[in-house]
Amino acid sequence: MRRLLKIYLEKPELAGVVLLVALIVVFQVRSDGIFLSAENLRGVLGLLPEMGLVAIGVTILMICGEFDLSVGSVFALMPMSVAIMLNDGVSFPSAVLLGLLICAVVGFVNGYVTIRFAIPSFIATLGMLFMARSLTVVISGGFPPLLPDLPSWMFTQYVGPGGIIRMSFIWFLGIALLAGAMLSLTNFGNWIKSTGGFIEAAASMGVPVNRVKIICFMLCSMLAGFAGLIQVLRLNSPLPSIGVGMELQAVAAAVIGGTALTGGVGTVLGAIIGALLIRIIDNGLVLTQVNANWFQFAIGFLTVFAVVANSWLRRTARRIKVQVDHEPAPHRVSRSA
Repeated sequence: MRRLLKIYLEKPELAGVVLLVALIVVFQVRSDGIFLSAENLRGVLGLLPEMGLVAIGVTILMICGEFDLSVGSVFALMPMSVAIMLNDGVSFPSAVLLGLLICAVVGFVNGYVTIRFAIPSFIATLGMLFMARSLTVVISGGFPPLLPDLPSWMFTQYVGPGGIIRMSFIWFLGIALLAGAMLSLTNFGNWIKSTGGFIEAAASMGVPVNRVKIICFMLCSMLAGFAGLIQVLRLNSPLPSIGVGMELQAVAAAVIGGTALTGGVGTVLGAIIGALLIRIIDNGLVLTQVNANWFQFAIGFLTVFAVVANSWLRRTARRIKVQVDHEPAPHRVSRSA
């Protein structure tokens, strides 16, 4: 039992892996083998980058001890900004870079307001959710602009054996590897975890906690905006309404993947597992002809279950540790010659 708890606390995403495998088996059986077919996997993996990138950004920010509820609106704001700039004659690379800069500014404002005025990030980013969505509608004029000819193949073309994955999945995989390396192999990753785990101790050790938080807010917004651009290039239409509810699914993916709501604990792999679980549940319910209205129920149940299970396991681990620490040392009898 102690060994299992130790493994879980070191790798909280393992619980998500077990659930992922179980759901794959159930849906494969219930769908008569269709679930793991190449055609169906192409659909699941084709949509994963859009949710996965947002989940990675939200996970990094939650590890740092903060939340961002504006990612769904930024998901729509960046591609709409890029579309407007493209129609004004700006080149595609320049428009994308400027769009990412807009996302970085949104993230900076979220972080600055949260830290400068000492208000919960929940409130600061809730306000930005409405403001960014309103800006998206205003700059669109109420109608989605037409996109010119773009190198969308860089994100939408199918590649790999049997054309099972899109180019967007390769972008997603590269970003995930970079984010994972940042969290696991760099001092900045340690700063993020220490800032979210115990901010007072981190500050006393010289960690620039305010700067770390603002950078995490900016990364979160940029990843959400880039994910929105991928979806718009896939749909070939920058709709002002895309990304509605995305922020809640991203938080759910992070929590299901083992990220602690209190900060300091979480992994990029866990975010990917959580996002994949959401996509698999959505797809599996359709294939097994279950009423699609159960999708939100399933995500809500998994989120609550993950939080309760994580809390219980950590309390159990602390109790076991206390019992071990208070265990009396074995009595030794000395032998005299």
